[in-house]
Amino acid sequence: MEKKMNFVQRLVKSLPGQLGQDMEAESRAWMVTCNQCGASESMWERGGVRWKAAGKPRMRLNCPACGRITWHTVAKA
Repeated sequence: MEKKMNFVQRLVKSLPGQLGQDMEAESRAWMVTCNQCGASESMWERGGVRWKAAGKPRMRLNCPACGRITWHTVAKA
């Protein structure tokens, strides 16, 4: 079951030409991985957009797999 898109994702999808599709594709390539249990999801699936970015930031997020608020690493697959 696909999650509902948030406002930013709907805005990205409405961009003209190939730009919105490129932004979605790149956001899907960035994986958000729980440092506690190792579960991964794409940035797009988590409700985020990451485009023309670099680095490996860490965020404290609620992990859908283990149910805890843990550090997650964001890295391009």
